[in-house]
Amino acid sequence: MNSRKVFLLAGSFLLYFLVQVLMLKNMVIFGVAFCFLYVLYVLLLPVEMKTIPLMLIAFILGLIVDFFYDTMGMHTLCLVAIAFFRNFWLDILTPTGGYDENLQPSMLNMGLGWFVTYSIPLILVHHILFFYVDSLGTNLFFPVVQKIIASTIFVFVMSIVVQLLFYRRRRGI
Repeated sequence: MNSRKVFLLAGSFLLYFLVQVLMLKNMVIFGVAFCFLYVLYVLLLPVEMKTIPLMLIAFILGLIVDFFYDTMGMHTLCLVAIAFFRNFWLDILTPTGGYDENLQPSMLNMGLGWFVTYSIPLILVHHILFFYVDSLGTNLFFPVVQKIIASTIFVFVMSIVVQLLFYRRRRGI
């Protein structure tokens, strides 16, 4: 990885963190839809990134978000889990010709249908883990399911908006 790519990854890491902590921390729609947009950072890392570095990046981002949310490792757990499953999921979704080198798995590069198939299961895993751990010890099954579904849809829609506004087509990081 050249220094330009590392600089862009570090800059986007910082940007996603700042947006999450400063702008989206208290954004909740109808008391059930939470916006954890920082998940998109891990989803949009280059396809060829190996699992261990991906998990380390997810660990650092999750730990920093946990520090500002006072959630004692919940964001770290969920983000590391999706970082662990991401490459396996990418292997399942590999197109016939394979992936291009330095490809960012975004909607603009791969198409909306592929991005829906790629991102929604991973966002759903993140939200299931997060809200399940958050509600341990309570009998609040339906409110938790409602939060999972509403938050998954909200994060997915926000990820589409962010990609349309701030990302370019067919460019590696």
